This record gives sequence, structure tokens and C-alpha cells, in this order.
Amino acid sequence: MTRSLPAVDVAIVGGGWTGSIIGKELAANGQKVVVLERGEPRWPSPDFQGPMVHDELKYTRRHALHQNAAQETYTFRNNTGQTALPMRRWTFAYPGTHMGGAGNHWSGAYYRFDEVEFQLRSHYTQKYGAKIFEEDITAQDWPVRYEELEPYYDRFDKLIGASGYAGNLNGQKQDGGNPFEPWRSQPYPNPPMKVPYAPALFGEAARKLGYHPYVQPSALCTRPYVNPEGLHMNACVYCGFCSNYGCEHFAKASPQVCILPVAMKLPNFEMRTRTHVLRVELDKDKKRATGVTYIDESGQEVFQPAELVFLCAFSINNIRLLLLSGIGKPYDPAKGEGVVGRNYTHQTTSGVGLFFDEKTPINPFMGAGAVAVTMDDFCSDNFDHGPHGFVGGAYIQIQVVSGTPIGNHPVPAGTPSWGAQWKQAVRRYYNHSIPITITGSALPTRGSYLDLDPTYKDAWGQPLLRITYDFPDNDIRMSQFVTEKGDEIGKAMRGVVKTEPAPRKRPYTAASYQSTHLTGGAAMGADPRTSVVNRYGQCWDVPNVFVTGASVFPQNSCYNPTGTVGALAYWLVDAIKRDYLKAPGPLVRV
Repeated sequence: MTRSLPAVDVAIVGGGWTGSIIGKELAANGQKVVVLERGEPRWPSPDFQGPMVHDELKYTRRHALHQNAAQETYTFRNNTGQTALPMRRWTFAYPGTHMGGAGNHWSGAYYRFDEVEFQLRSHYTQKYGAKIFEEDITAQDWPVRYEELEPYYDRFDKLIGASGYAGNLNGQKQDGGNPFEPWRSQPYPNPPMKVPYAPALFGEAARKLGYHPYVQPSALCTRPYVNPEGLHMNACVYCGFCSNYGCEHFAKASPQVCILPVAMKLPNFEMRTRTHVLRVELDKDKKRATGVTYIDESGQEVFQPAELVFLCAFSINNIRLLLLSGIGKPYDPAKGEGVVGRNYTHQTTSGVGLFFDEKTPINPFMGAGAVAVTMDDFCSDNFDHGPHGFVGGAYIQIQVVSGTPIGNHPVPAGTPSWGAQWKQAVRRYYNHSIPITITGSALPTRGSYLDLDPTYKDAWGQPLLRITYDFPDNDIRMSQFVTEKGDEIGKAMRGVVKTEPAPRKRPYTAASYQSTHLTGGAAMGADPRTSVVNRYGQCWDVPNVFVTGASVFPQNSCYNPTGTVGALAYWLVDAIKRDYLKAPGPLVRV
């Protein structure tokens, strides 16, 4: 029997960045807020302290901070002619779990979306003609513009203590920064990160070829810092344990470091861990949410009544909750109708393996999750797309993430995968190899989408989320082009004796890692026929349900999503405090 609890004003599903920001803001505004987090409580101290946190086997191989695939996973196929099969271990992406979500294990690479990204369909059509979009591409404009989000980007910058050097300050280009970045109203709160040797060599070669390298912006603090919430952050020590790890130094931005300690002191804010939400409950007319049902740590089903519900889970898990709850019309690719699950994208990543002479030490263990030199010359619409016939682009960089011994054993192509020759090659190249990494945009297509799997279920008997996805020709052409540019830079770097370019090829595979930047499925838009939520993340069909995070992106940019996710969280919660709470109902009329 389901146990019912006293009602609250706000129920939030997920205790990551968006849930923490929205929960704190609404609790500070006087609403009674409960955040339902399926994972365990996790804090930098004691959970992420050394030497225990420096455990590659635990965190990168056994996925201690990632969703438990034995309880809940996804099924995958490339097209509707195939049978989707479950992912038994995480390789394609790392969905987060536990308090803080993916904000615990992210690398900290930190970007804003280019102004063009918010007007993608109209911009490319006006500049290059409609034919630049392939027939089955369903990309669309956002219903919000960069200039509207800029104050919220700035607010998130300050919350996380972002590190970098402004390249465009109020329209004035700044020497030393990224000349292609969108304008920003304020400098970064902290100076950029130090540059290791391999990224410095990359920057030298890129500059020699006429490109515009810069130090990648980061959510890793570079000096002691106190954020606007009054919380302290420390300087990064470049220990190399960022990606897939929590930060022991309070230097990498996470909800636990930047906002939750303040939220949890508010008397009307509650973080309720070990609560696995099954669905949002609706009234008999299916037009209003009445609360959420979850399984508590004892295995009992619990109903939490609430006036407002926010879906702040990992991006594509929000889509599953919409589908399980019957909110919005599921997308049908055969008819091209429906919206929930539509416009799903991943990212189009590639790289160039670089192998150096033995006089060039790389020291891959002296790095951090976001320490890199990057160039944006071929990202967004920073170059002429007309001759190339594709939309989008990629940033190109060398990033020294980590030299952990289980995962980092680069060897040239043709090396045996085991045995004495493999060991010899690992010894030769461990300190003399690093990849150029290329992070590219991804366009949605009519045939790529999310729905509920008809066969496979999770530990609670509910259908798994099914992913149907493959690269469009557009993204394959883009990847070939930018990977050739990366190879050109690699060949120009001092000490390089061999390059191995690896552009993305079809079919997309869920058996190799690309990024954890999964977007779409609940696209925001101005038209309910092509979007799930309006410009404030409010569901068209159920106005007291809001969806957050990368779920609402209409397509994927080349840039990492977290900066935009944070800005959108502040954008929508301001609209709720300003307008919705005064007059509950649709914030946008159509």
C-alpha cells in the first residue's frame, strides 16, 4: 500500500546542479521544498578525501558515482529496424547518481553557448540557404536568446568560481582570450588555469598556423575564492583526479561545494536521499500534477503531494519520467508527430592520437579535468560553412585529464593488444603520447529519439528508456573536416613523430565513450507541436511541471552544456518567483 506524506509546495526530482539551485532559490523565497535524490548523500569530506578517492578501479571501472546499471539502464539501437538491447556497463556516457549528480564527477570544462546556437535554424537558413539542412534534420531555434541568458550565465559563473580570461568583454575583444566567444558583461571571477607542456605545444603550433588558441575556461578554482553564497573554494592542485572523481580539495565546483551547504540550513529545504522516483502523479484530467510517487530506502512506495514538480534528474532520465507519467505526447518517428523523446542528440567527438619522440615528456599525471589549450576557429559558425555543406562544428584542444595507469596506456595502431610487445609499447609511449580531442556538435534527425522499451524493465518493473540514434551525414562530414584540421595541427607540433587521426564514422556505437553530454528529448520551443516545454521549461500540457537541464536543448552545441544548464536553472526559477507564484498557470500563451 502506498504511504502518503504531508503536502509540500515544491517537489524536485534529482539533487544535482539544477535541483540544488532551484530548491535553494525557492526555499529562500519561502516555499517548502523537498529534493528527492535516488542516491546516497555525498560530501567532499569525508567521502572524497585522499587517498581513498584516488581509486581508479572504484571510480572509473566500477562507476561508484554513476547510475547503477544493474538496477536501471538504457537499451540502444541505431534504427527502428533493429532490436534494442540493454547496456550492461557504462561506456557511451556516465549518467550520474548520488547527491550532486553529474556535478560530482564532471571534468569542469566550462563554456557558454555561442549566440548562433540559440538561432541555429534561422541563422544558417538566412546565411546559407535552407538546403544546407538535410531533409530529415529537425534542428530548430531556441525560444530564448543569448542576451536574455547572459545575466544568468554571469550568475552561474560567480556561483562556481569560474576560471578563465574574457575574450569579449561587453563587445570589446580582449588580447589573450577567445576572440570567438560571445560577449560577456563581467570578467571571469578567477584567472585561467596553468598550462601544461602538451597544451602549450598545441597552442604554439595552432598559433603558427594562423589559428586562435586560448586557455580553456574551467569550473576548477585557481585561487582561494568565496562565492556569492558565502561558500569557500580552494585552489586546484592539478592532482589529475577530476573526471569521474569527487574533488578532495574543494576546488572543483559541485553542488556540495557551491550551494547545498547554504540550502540545507534553510528550515523549509529538505534533501531526501535514497528515494527513487517512479512517476509524477496527475489529476483525473491529466492537466495538473498532484505530486510524485517514489520508493524509499525500505522499499515502500510513498506519495509526496506537491503544488509544483521539477524534473531535475540526469538529462535523459527526465524524458523517461515524462513518458512513465503520461506527460506530453510521445514522439512517433514514422508519422513525425508527438514531442516527448524528439530531438535527442549525443555529441560528435573525434580525435588525433599524437606520439612524440622520447625527448618530449608529456607527464599526463600532472593535469586536471579541464586544464587545456583550445581553439574555436571551427566551432559554431566561426568559419564559412558554404563550401563544406554541413551545419555546426567543433572545438579542438589538448587537455591533460589524467595519467591513471589502468585507463591511460596509449600505443600506436598495429600494436598487439596484449603480451610483451604491448608492454614494451606502453613503456615507450606512456609519457610520450597524448590525443588532440575534438568535441563537435550534433544535429537531431527524424529517426533519432527516445521512447520506452517494450521488452526490458528496471528493478522496479518499469520499462527502460530506449535510445534510437545514429549520426546524420551532416555530422559525419563535419567530423571529417575538423579532424583533418586537428591532424594538421598535430603534424606541426614540436616532437611529434606520428599522428593517428580518427574522425567519427557511422554507425554510432554505444560501446565507446563520446561524452556525457546527452541532450534533448524535451526540447523547449515556441510551438507545442515541436516542443515539450516553453521558454521557461514549463510543460505545455501540465503547467505545474517544469523540466530542466540539457533535456530541453533542441539540439547539441559543440560546447559543453553545464554552463547553459546552470544559466537556464536561474532563468526559469526567476520566472517562477516573479510570475508563476503570483498567478499559477501557463507562463506562455499560444
